[in-house]
Amino acid sequence: MASSLAPIAPAPGTPVGALLRAWRQRRRRSQLDLALDAEVSQRHLSFVESGRAAPSREMVLRLAEQLEVPLRERNALLLAAGYAPRYAERGLEDADMGAARRAVEAILRAHAPHPALAVDRHWQLVAANDALRPLLAGIDDPGLLAPPVNVMRLALHPRGLAPRIANLGEWRAHLLERLRRQCDASADPVLAALLAELAAYDLPAGAQAAPSQHPPGGILVPLELESAAGQLSLISTTTVFGSPVEVTLSELAIEAFYPADAATAERLAQLAA
Repeated sequence: MASSLAPIAPAPGTPVGALLRAWRQRRRRSQLDLALDAEVSQRHLSFVESGRAAPSREMVLRLAEQLEVPLRERNALLLAAGYAPRYAERGLEDADMGAARRAVEAILRAHAPHPALAVDRHWQLVAANDALRPLLAGIDDPGLLAPPVNVMRLALHPRGLAPRIANLGEWRAHLLERLRRQCDASADPVLAALLAELAAYDLPAGAQAAPSQHPPGGILVPLELESAAGQLSLISTTTVFGSPVEVTLSELAIEAFYPADAATAERLAQLAA
Protein backbone atom coordinates (compact mmCIF):
# COMPACT_ATOMS: atom_id res chain seq x y z
CA MET A 1 0.00 0.00 0.00
CA ALA A 2 1.52 3.34 -1.00
CA SER A 3 2.08 6.17 1.45
CA SER A 4 -0.80 8.57 1.73
CA LEU A 5 1.54 11.55 1.70
CA ALA A 6 3.87 12.48 -1.14
CA PRO A 7 7.60 13.00 -0.53
CA ILE A 8 8.60 16.51 0.45
CA ALA A 9 10.71 17.77 -2.47
CA PRO A 10 10.12 21.54 -2.33
CA ALA A 11 10.91 23.82 -5.22
CA PRO A 12 13.75 26.28 -4.58
CA GLY A 13 12.45 29.32 -2.76
CA THR A 14 9.57 27.52 -1.04
CA PRO A 15 8.71 29.58 2.07
CA VAL A 16 9.60 28.08 5.43
CA GLY A 17 5.97 28.35 6.53
CA ALA A 18 4.83 26.10 3.69
CA LEU A 19 7.56 23.59 4.55
CA LEU A 20 6.57 23.54 8.21
CA ARG A 21 2.93 23.06 7.28
CA ALA A 22 3.89 20.12 5.02
CA TRP A 23 5.83 18.48 7.86
CA ARG A 24 2.96 19.07 10.30
CA GLN A 25 0.50 17.47 7.92
CA ARG A 26 2.85 14.56 7.29
CA ARG A 27 3.03 13.95 11.03
CA ARG A 28 -0.76 14.25 11.21
CA ARG A 29 -0.60 16.98 13.83
CA SER A 30 -3.13 19.79 14.20
CA GLN A 31 -2.01 23.38 14.58
CA LEU A 32 -3.36 23.43 18.12
CA ASP A 33 -1.59 20.22 19.08
CA LEU A 34 1.76 21.39 17.69
CA ALA A 35 1.40 24.87 19.18
CA LEU A 36 0.77 23.43 22.66
CA ASP A 37 3.80 21.13 22.50
CA ALA A 38 6.05 23.87 21.09
CA GLU A 39 4.73 26.35 23.69
CA VAL A 40 3.61 28.95 21.15
CA SER A 41 0.17 30.32 20.38
CA GLN A 42 -1.87 28.66 17.68
CA ARG A 43 -2.40 32.12 16.16
CA HIS A 44 1.34 32.69 15.84
CA LEU A 45 1.87 29.23 14.33
CA SER A 46 -0.89 29.95 11.83
CA PHE A 47 0.81 33.23 10.91
CA VAL A 48 4.15 31.42 10.45
CA GLU A 49 2.63 28.78 8.19
CA SER A 50 0.78 31.36 6.09
CA GLY A 51 3.85 33.59 5.78
CA ARG A 52 2.34 36.47 7.74
CA ALA A 53 5.01 36.09 10.44
CA ALA A 54 8.70 35.26 10.10
CA PRO A 55 9.85 32.65 12.64
CA SER A 56 13.03 33.12 14.62
CA ARG A 57 15.87 30.63 14.28
CA GLU A 58 14.94 29.19 17.67
CA MET A 59 11.30 28.85 16.64
CA VAL A 60 12.22 26.93 13.48
CA LEU A 61 14.36 24.52 15.50
CA ARG A 62 11.71 24.12 18.21
CA LEU A 63 9.00 23.28 15.70
CA ALA A 64 11.35 20.92 13.82
CA GLU A 65 12.15 19.13 17.06
CA GLN A 66 8.48 18.63 17.87
CA LEU A 67 7.83 17.37 14.34
CA GLU A 68 10.80 14.99 14.48
CA VAL A 69 12.23 16.44 11.27
CA PRO A 70 15.52 14.74 10.26
CA LEU A 71 18.67 16.85 10.71
CA ARG A 72 19.26 17.26 6.98
CA GLU A 73 15.75 18.66 6.54
CA ARG A 74 16.14 20.89 9.61
CA ASN A 75 19.04 22.57 7.81
CA ALA A 76 16.76 23.04 4.80
CA LEU A 77 14.12 24.67 7.02
CA LEU A 78 16.71 27.05 8.44
CA LEU A 79 17.91 28.01 4.96
CA ALA A 80 14.33 28.60 3.83
CA ALA A 81 13.87 30.91 6.83
CA GLY A 82 17.03 32.86 5.94
CA TYR A 83 19.35 31.35 8.56
CA ALA A 84 22.58 29.41 8.30
CA PRO A 85 22.39 25.62 8.73
CA ARG A 86 22.99 24.38 12.25
CA TYR A 87 24.04 20.77 11.67
CA ALA A 88 27.36 20.03 9.98
CA GLU A 89 27.72 17.31 7.37
CA ARG A 90 31.05 15.52 7.03
CA GLY A 91 32.18 12.38 5.27
CA LEU A 92 33.20 9.43 7.43
CA GLU A 93 36.75 9.86 6.15
CA ASP A 94 36.90 13.36 7.67
CA ALA A 95 39.38 13.73 10.55
CA ASP A 96 36.64 15.00 12.86
CA MET A 97 34.72 11.76 12.28
CA GLY A 98 37.59 9.56 13.42
CA ALA A 99 35.94 8.40 16.63
CA ALA A 100 32.68 7.51 14.86
CA ARG A 101 34.54 5.76 12.04
CA ARG A 102 36.55 3.67 14.49
CA ALA A 103 33.37 2.79 16.38
CA VAL A 104 31.71 1.53 13.18
CA GLU A 105 34.81 -0.46 12.21
CA ALA A 106 35.06 -1.99 15.70
CA ILE A 107 31.40 -3.06 15.67
CA LEU A 108 31.70 -4.65 12.22
CA ARG A 109 34.96 -6.41 13.07
CA ALA A 110 33.73 -7.72 16.42
CA HIS A 111 30.59 -9.15 14.85
CA ALA A 112 32.50 -11.72 12.77
CA PRO A 113 31.95 -14.53 11.89
CA HIS A 114 28.43 -13.16 11.55
CA PRO A 115 27.75 -10.69 8.71
CA ALA A 116 27.29 -7.00 9.42
CA LEU A 117 27.21 -3.87 7.29
CA ALA A 118 26.79 -0.12 7.60
CA VAL A 119 24.47 1.83 5.29
CA ASP A 120 23.59 5.47 4.70
CA ARG A 121 20.16 7.06 4.48
CA HIS A 122 19.53 5.68 0.98
CA TRP A 123 20.68 2.15 1.85
CA GLN A 124 23.99 2.61 0.07
CA LEU A 125 26.70 0.34 1.46
CA VAL A 126 29.24 2.28 3.53
CA ALA A 127 31.23 -0.58 5.08
CA ALA A 128 30.95 -4.30 5.80
CA ASN A 129 32.87 -7.03 7.54
CA ASP A 130 34.47 -9.99 5.76
CA ALA A 131 31.63 -12.33 6.79
CA LEU A 132 29.36 -10.66 4.24
CA ARG A 133 31.53 -11.57 1.25
CA PRO A 134 30.69 -15.32 1.05
CA LEU A 135 26.97 -14.52 1.08
CA LEU A 136 27.33 -12.43 -2.09
CA ALA A 137 29.09 -15.10 -4.14
CA GLY A 138 27.34 -16.03 -7.38
CA ILE A 139 25.35 -12.81 -7.90
CA ASP A 140 24.02 -13.01 -11.49
CA ASP A 141 24.37 -9.29 -12.20
CA PRO A 142 27.85 -7.96 -11.27
CA GLY A 143 26.52 -4.44 -11.75
CA LEU A 144 24.58 -4.79 -8.51
CA LEU A 145 27.95 -5.06 -6.71
CA ALA A 146 29.47 -2.03 -8.42
CA PRO A 147 29.84 0.95 -6.03
CA PRO A 148 27.73 2.52 -4.80
CA VAL A 149 26.01 -0.72 -3.79
CA ASN A 150 22.40 -0.34 -2.75
CA VAL A 151 21.73 -3.21 -0.35
CA MET A 152 17.94 -3.05 -0.73
CA ARG A 153 18.25 -3.38 -4.50
CA LEU A 154 20.86 -6.12 -4.09
CA ALA A 155 18.56 -8.08 -1.78
CA LEU A 156 15.38 -7.93 -3.88
CA HIS A 157 16.58 -7.66 -7.48
CA PRO A 158 15.70 -10.78 -9.54
CA ARG A 159 19.38 -11.06 -10.50
CA GLY A 160 20.65 -10.29 -7.03
CA LEU A 161 20.08 -12.28 -3.85
CA ALA A 162 16.35 -12.76 -4.44
CA PRO A 163 16.57 -16.18 -6.14
CA ARG A 164 18.53 -17.52 -3.15
CA ILE A 165 16.10 -16.28 -0.49
CA ALA A 166 13.93 -19.25 0.47
CA ASN A 167 11.27 -17.05 2.10
CA LEU A 168 11.46 -14.27 -0.48
CA GLY A 169 7.79 -13.28 -0.27
CA GLU A 170 8.02 -12.90 3.49
CA TRP A 171 11.38 -11.12 3.47
CA ARG A 172 10.34 -8.85 0.60
CA ALA A 173 7.18 -7.80 2.45
CA HIS A 174 9.27 -7.06 5.53
CA LEU A 175 11.80 -4.92 3.64
CA LEU A 176 9.17 -3.01 1.67
CA GLU A 177 7.21 -2.19 4.83
CA ARG A 178 10.37 -1.03 6.54
CA LEU A 179 11.25 1.19 3.58
CA ARG A 180 7.68 2.50 3.51
CA ARG A 181 7.95 3.59 7.15
CA GLN A 182 11.29 5.23 6.43
CA CYS A 183 9.77 7.14 3.50
CA ASP A 184 6.95 8.38 5.73
CA ALA A 185 9.39 9.49 8.43
CA SER A 186 11.94 11.19 6.17
CA ALA A 187 9.86 12.44 3.20
CA ASP A 188 12.91 11.62 1.07
CA PRO A 189 12.10 11.50 -2.68
CA VAL A 190 15.10 9.24 -3.36
CA LEU A 191 13.75 6.65 -0.93
CA ALA A 192 10.29 6.99 -2.46
CA ALA A 193 11.76 6.25 -5.90
CA LEU A 194 13.65 3.27 -4.50
CA LEU A 195 10.47 1.92 -2.90
CA ALA A 196 8.59 2.21 -6.20
CA GLU A 197 11.41 0.40 -8.02
CA LEU A 198 11.62 -2.46 -5.54
CA ALA A 199 7.85 -2.92 -5.35
CA ALA A 200 7.77 -3.29 -9.15
CA TYR A 201 10.17 -6.25 -9.22
CA ASP A 202 8.55 -9.49 -10.29
CA LEU A 203 8.62 -12.35 -7.80
CA PRO A 204 10.36 -15.45 -9.19
CA ALA A 205 8.14 -18.40 -9.99
CA GLY A 206 7.19 -20.25 -6.81
CA ALA A 207 7.92 -17.34 -4.47
CA GLN A 208 5.08 -16.52 -2.10
CA ALA A 209 3.73 -13.00 -2.32
CA ALA A 210 2.77 -12.71 1.35
CA PRO A 211 4.26 -13.79 4.69
CA SER A 212 3.37 -17.40 5.44
CA GLN A 213 6.59 -19.31 6.02
CA HIS A 214 6.53 -19.13 9.81
CA PRO A 215 3.72 -20.00 12.21
CA PRO A 216 1.67 -17.33 13.99
CA GLY A 217 3.19 -16.26 17.28
CA GLY A 218 6.73 -15.96 15.96
CA ILE A 219 8.72 -13.04 17.26
CA LEU A 220 11.00 -12.22 14.32
CA VAL A 221 11.10 -12.44 10.54
CA PRO A 222 14.27 -14.35 9.63
CA LEU A 223 16.19 -14.18 6.37
CA GLU A 224 16.34 -17.71 4.96
CA LEU A 225 19.30 -17.55 2.57
CA GLU A 226 20.91 -20.30 0.53
CA SER A 227 24.72 -20.31 0.77
CA ALA A 228 27.65 -22.51 -0.24
CA ALA A 229 27.51 -24.08 3.24
CA GLY A 230 23.75 -24.69 3.15
CA GLN A 231 20.66 -22.70 4.08
CA LEU A 232 21.17 -19.95 6.64
CA SER A 233 18.47 -18.64 8.96
CA LEU A 234 19.44 -15.12 10.02
CA ILE A 235 17.81 -12.53 12.26
CA SER A 236 18.88 -8.90 12.17
CA THR A 237 19.27 -5.89 14.44
CA THR A 238 19.78 -2.23 13.61
CA THR A 239 22.18 0.04 15.51
CA VAL A 240 22.24 3.83 15.20
CA PHE A 241 24.22 6.52 16.97
CA GLY A 242 22.46 8.00 19.96
CA SER A 243 21.65 11.74 19.91
CA PRO A 244 23.73 12.66 16.85
CA VAL A 245 24.17 16.35 16.00
CA GLU A 246 25.90 15.72 12.66
CA VAL A 247 23.99 14.87 9.50
CA THR A 248 26.01 11.87 8.29
CA LEU A 249 25.96 10.17 11.68
CA SER A 250 22.22 10.78 12.07
CA GLU A 251 21.66 8.88 8.82
CA LEU A 252 24.08 5.99 9.42
CA ALA A 253 22.79 2.56 10.47
CA ILE A 254 24.56 -0.73 11.19
CA GLU A 255 22.69 -3.87 10.16
CA ALA A 256 23.96 -6.91 12.06
CA PHE A 257 22.85 -10.46 11.34
CA TYR A 258 22.78 -13.28 13.90
CA PRO A 259 22.22 -17.03 13.48
CA ALA A 260 18.66 -18.01 14.31
CA ASP A 261 19.67 -21.60 15.06
CA ALA A 262 22.70 -23.74 15.84
CA ALA A 263 22.99 -25.08 12.30
CA THR A 264 23.30 -21.54 10.92
CA ALA A 265 25.97 -20.71 13.50
CA GLU A 266 28.01 -23.69 12.35
CA ARG A 267 27.56 -22.83 8.67
CA LEU A 268 28.63 -19.22 9.21
CA ALA A 269 31.79 -20.48 10.93
CA GLN A 270 32.44 -22.75 7.92
CA LEU A 271 32.00 -19.87 5.49
CA ALA A 272 34.34 -17.69 7.52
CA ALA A 273 36.99 -20.41 7.51
